[in-house]
Amino acid sequence: MAEEREAMSPTQIGFGILWPACWTGIPIKAVFAVIIMTMGLVHFEGRFGLAFLMLLVSPATIFAAPIIMAMFDTHFGEGIGLPLMFALSIPVDIWALGIVGRTFFLERLRKEPPHDGLGFAIWWRTAVIGMFFLPLLWWGVSRVTEIAISASHSIAEMESLRHLYHTGLPVAERIGLELTIWGTISFAVLMVLAAVGVSILGQLIRRMAERARPAAENYQGLITRWDLMRVPADQGLMMASLAGIGVVLSLVFWAVLPVTTPHPHECCAKPEVAVEPVFKPAESLSKTTGRIAQLVAQVEVMEQQKADAKDQTDKGKEQAGGGAVSNAPATTKP
Repeated sequence: MAEEREAMSPTQIGFGILWPACWTGIPIKAVFAVIIMTMGLVHFEGRFGLAFLMLLVSPATIFAAPIIMAMFDTHFGEGIGLPLMFALSIPVDIWALGIVGRTFFLERLRKEPPHDGLGFAIWWRTAVIGMFFLPLLWWGVSRVTEIAISASHSIAEMESLRHLYHTGLPVAERIGLELTIWGTISFAVLMVLAAVGVSILGQLIRRMAERARPAAENYQGLITRWDLMRVPADQGLMMASLAGIGVVLSLVFWAVLPVTTPHPHECCAKPEVAVEPVFKPAESLSKTTGRIAQLVAQVEVMEQQKADAKDQTDKGKEQAGGGAVSNAPATTKP
């Protein structure tokens, strides 16, 4: 078992410390990130998703992300919130690396931690490696991706595949095939370069372990030490502190949270639109039937009035005609 621990590769050592430390610090950094985003101190772009995960996952991006933005003219976001997030993540990463580093030295390497500031010692080494290696990784993966995309297009235009692409393969399948070609190449290069960077960190940690003295306790004693490292001296004070911090952060979150229903400015107010009532077929049919009956009654009344008026007009004409006939002989009599 001891030979297996000594035979651990630098990649295994680096990954064994960096991966647990990243996930140990993510919950705390995520709280800060949510509050900063709620306050509107940073406006993220669509491509910031990957870099934002890098910030939450790895302490190696603390100095690397600003360098990448400066060297490659890549803007992950705007506002003071981004530097604030980087600054707040530094103590969290140091604390997480300290806890994970002490556990890894005792459990996997059976070595005493070199000194009390193990978290800071691992953190600054990780930050320096990321500062130089991650920009190189960014450039290398971007360059390989561009070449792979061009190569996939060239393959698609080959005479032997032209018939398949232009007549036998639909557009969606063609896009998926090209994406698979260059995506696989880019992902493979990313994994290889990431393994190299983790291996460099593991080599530095291995040199630190070589200078550390072996642990004197047996396995049961080491388990006891692991448990005691996670038990605070004053448990009541720690629980009260965590509860108070949670209450304060909750109040800050609800205080800076925007209103649920946004109210536009007077100059940009939209006209009010009445909400259409729910359509009820039976009620609509009864209203239509009543309306038709009302219209029929009105038409009948109008026709009756028209008929009465016509009758009166005819009677008037008959009376006028009768008077004219009776007066005719009187006028023609000698």
